[in-house]
Amino acid sequence: MSRQVRVVVGCGYPLVRYRCGQQPVAWIFHPDWAQGLSGSLKAGLQALGPQAHGAFVLLGDQPLLAPEGLKQLASRARAEPGRVWAANYGQRVGVPAWIPRSLWSEIMALKGDAGAGRVLNRAAAGAIDIAGVQPDVDTPESWQEVRRLLAEQT
Repeated sequence: MSRQVRVVVGCGYPLVRYRCGQQPVAWIFHPDWAQGLSGSLKAGLQALGPQAHGAFVLLGDQPLLAPEGLKQLASRARAEPGRVWAANYGQRVGVPAWIPRSLWSEIMALKGDAGAGRVLNRAAAGAIDIAGVQPDVDTPESWQEVRRLLAEQT
């Protein structure tokens, strides 16, 4: 598995790129970002070459993800790269996730604001406990909560 990080971005692209402390291997600008999650996810997968066996999918709005949980996700994906692995959300799974190429056709069929969650759950993804999957940053209020939690960690 390659360690080449690619970042899909739309809204605020120049500012996000400028403020990024570590630059990825590639920035993938997705001009139709307002159409929803599915378009960004598809743009990211399409940017990978035919040699890719799968993709780790993480979202930028989950800044509290625990590195140990992400390491466990990577370890499981390396051990069983043909299997789907995803973060445990209790009754369901979601991102971060390892999505093998065998599921990409289902991802490419998604429309609008649908993320990978439905596909991951239908595929009976192996659940990995990853601390910090909640809260995510979707509103100014949730950003303030995440900032407070980050301040407590330092």
